[in-house]
Amino acid sequence: MRAYLLLKVILHALSDFTAEDLAMDSDFGRLTEMDAIRTLSALQTDASALEMQEQTRICPQLKLQAMRGFLERVGITAEDLDHLNIIHVAGTKGKGSTCAFTERILRGYGYRTGFNSSPHLVEVRERIRINGQPIGKELFTKYFWQVYRRLEDTKDTHGGMMPLCFPFLTALAFHVFIQEKVGVVILEVGIGGAYDCSNIIKRPWVCGIASLDIDHTEILGDTIAKIAWHKGGIFKPGVPAFTVQQPEDGLAVLRDRAELIRCPLRVCPELEDYQADCGPLYLGLAGKHQHFNASLALQLSHTWLQRRCLPESLTSTSVENAGLLQLTFFKPSPIMVKGLADTQWPGRTQILKHGAVTFFLDGAHTMRSIQACAAWFRETSAQHQKNARGRVARVLMFSIKRERDSAAMLKLLVPCHFDFAVFCGFACNADHTVSAEDRLQRCLDMERSWHLHSSGWDNKGTQLLSEDSLLPLPEKKGDTLVFPCTQSALQWITQGREAAPLCDAAEIHVLTTGSLYLVGGVLKQFDPAFSK
Repeated sequence: MRAYLLLKVILHALSDFTAEDLAMDSDFGRLTEMDAIRTLSALQTDASALEMQEQTRICPQLKLQAMRGFLERVGITAEDLDHLNIIHVAGTKGKGSTCAFTERILRGYGYRTGFNSSPHLVEVRERIRINGQPIGKELFTKYFWQVYRRLEDTKDTHGGMMPLCFPFLTALAFHVFIQEKVGVVILEVGIGGAYDCSNIIKRPWVCGIASLDIDHTEILGDTIAKIAWHKGGIFKPGVPAFTVQQPEDGLAVLRDRAELIRCPLRVCPELEDYQADCGPLYLGLAGKHQHFNASLALQLSHTWLQRRCLPESLTSTSVENAGLLQLTFFKPSPIMVKGLADTQWPGRTQILKHGAVTFFLDGAHTMRSIQACAAWFRETSAQHQKNARGRVARVLMFSIKRERDSAAMLKLLVPCHFDFAVFCGFACNADHTVSAEDRLQRCLDMERSWHLHSSGWDNKGTQLLSEDSLLPLPEKKGDTLVFPCTQSALQWITQGREAAPLCDAAEIHVLTTGSLYLVGGVLKQFDPAFSK
């Protein structure tokens, strides 16, 4: 906070300079990326922003009204957003993977792509990508201070209002894409759709709805139908929209929303339908659940190319089905086929090897996504086990946000037959809103739930690891450990392994799931792309 206040003094003292001058001035070295990150964190405690957040809980429409005001203060008009040629994607699970597939396909056609996603795994810059890569530190710093300065300079005439972190980053992403002159933007919805900050756009070229599931119930409601209503809020009159196969009640709501808004809604075919004409399609992202996301990405990219650039060269047919347009397959171009195969999306069905330890990473955090994750792990771990030179031990590394039902999710993971389960808090700098005591209690609750679903536990085998030392193991062989944070859990998995099921194993397979924050902690520790 001290650095933040000092920064404000400096900015006002140099008020004769433009924001661009400040960002590019070589003598203004104190305005670093870390200064930007601290200032971004400070927005989460800004009194006016918190007051607005409370108001939007009562009247969600105010969120979009406020977002519109923030963009005006930054200097971004509705016409500027229209020129970004946006593809807008909502959904409970799979929307990030869908966006990644879509971005890679369109990049293959030679377009300069912008991709806005959330949350990030390690660095906030991951949320804003140009041509598939997170923007660099220099660009992030430059554009961050341009946007922040414009909001800071105008807040007194707007009741002192500043945005919270997410709307600020959304405005920043738009600013970056406009300044960097991208040819297409793939825009992932944050939460919901109807009242999400990204829904400020009026004229996307095409919209998509990935798989629906129960999540964020305190905001979106506790049924698939209620959640579908929010997701369908991104539909726009006359703008083509696509969805994957959905639960019947969710699909009915999407259909009704589309008819009300006068939006042509189509259901994507199975991925296998495309393969009848072009042979098997290989996906760069593993797991059968990715087939839905790949099919949606094919329709989104295909339609964007039709509407935007190639109106005569791509054709497909459709038939009516229960009020929806049911698409038949079209033959993907070689560029599309290559795009699907080349897609990478860290932290989603990703395999990372570190010596004798192989991490199977998936940020699944809903019931259906955990179910898909477990199926992927069982199949992929078994394949890896065939090439092992000795016994393979299986470890579950799990953590989840407190508002989610960890007991129900852990029950789905029991059939994976883990030799050991590790429960931990998130990376120390990723869970700052939760006290150490709450983190520990949450981990103990998860451990208790795990044992309730596992056989042969008598509530006497709990083992607790401190930050710096391993407490003596009880005489009875335990099968769980609790750690305060991700770093200490990883240290034990890779360096300790005193537990009997692990000490004599030739290889260890670790399924890391429940949260993208947890997966990000592993990537930061062991993946060179994130640990620089």
